[in-house]
Amino acid sequence: MSLAGLVAFFQGGVLLFLGALLLVALANLFGMRRLRASAVPGPQPFVSVLVPARDEAANIETCVRSLLDQAYDNYELIVLDDGSTDGTGELLADLAARTPRLRLLRGLPLADGWLGKNWACDQLARAARGAYLLFTDADTRHASGMLAAVASLAVRTRADFLSGMPAQRTGSWAEALAVPMLPWMAHTTVPVPLVRRSPSAVGASAIGQFVLFRREAYDRTGGHAVVRLAVAEDFALAQRVKRLGLCWDLVDASAVVSTRMYRSLGEVWDGYTKNLFAAFDYRLLPFAFVWTWMAFVAWFPPIGLLLAALGRPLPGFSPALALAAYALDCLLWLLSDLRFGLPAGQAFLHPLTVAFFALLAARSAWRRLRGRPVPWKDRPLPN
Repeated sequence: MSLAGLVAFFQGGVLLFLGALLLVALANLFGMRRLRASAVPGPQPFVSVLVPARDEAANIETCVRSLLDQAYDNYELIVLDDGSTDGTGELLADLAARTPRLRLLRGLPLADGWLGKNWACDQLARAARGAYLLFTDADTRHASGMLAAVASLAVRTRADFLSGMPAQRTGSWAEALAVPMLPWMAHTTVPVPLVRRSPSAVGASAIGQFVLFRREAYDRTGGHAVVRLAVAEDFALAQRVKRLGLCWDLVDASAVVSTRMYRSLGEVWDGYTKNLFAAFDYRLLPFAFVWTWMAFVAWFPPIGLLLAALGRPLPGFSPALALAAYALDCLLWLLSDLRFGLPAGQAFLHPLTVAFFALLAARSAWRRLRGRPVPWKDRPLPN
């Protein structure tokens, strides 16, 4: 095939790929369920709200207060202080002394063969008494109608496992550049209505910041003990739920939950380095293919347009097709940004987001393959 033919082939391939992603995004726009404040049909189920916290002094009080201010009667709130050294434990002790509903657990020393968050969640689950277990991170904030919304949806749909994408909040430029990738991937690459109905585990994913289990389903999966060494434990649990034939769902929680995942370039750099390769179960070939193709799709149209504008067009290059591809890609990013509370302007700079993530992906794989995974909260990850 000539160079002109190859260029035309790739332009067509990019447009077809983006067209397929648009179908997924539109399916999710109308078919991904939304958490909205509503009354539970019938008696309120007892819900255990479980929060693991390690060195979360900047977040924990606001998170806990939002969880205590729920328009829902039948729940308990248990927070586990996982060996914090920044004053998190003292803040929690003060809150617990003044709030009977809040139960504070002091985490046991990290057990051999466990990762920290999984060990903390296992302890929380063993202490919980609820018919439903809601695991949520300390960097989340919850509207007063959150518990009623999630309990209502779980009861109505008979969900065994339900995970929600919160609204995303950003502050620094690094957050604004990187954070939109997570909601984009959930909204644009996972056809939730199809995965929900499929008996296959393909596509089943989760957002670890907000995960609801029916207690019987949690026990049937084996809980966090089964994924004790999984860095991406949310994905691993979602996959196990589907493989067991349990009822899985991924929902839009942005109306009732928000989060600010990271607060600096360093946190963004290390947080995504920790998770990216793990989300692919450390399979190098599909990992490398996905991020190479993502970078190509994001950058081929604008680079081709730039070369054409400079009078050096690629053989067989069509500026009209490139403009269509760039516009379609911007639309995909805009749909997820607007849905999950991110700045709309990021959609037009998405090639920078993809380039940044390709760099993070390379670092994530490189460090893992060299046996030097990034420590998280002063704890080493397994090689």
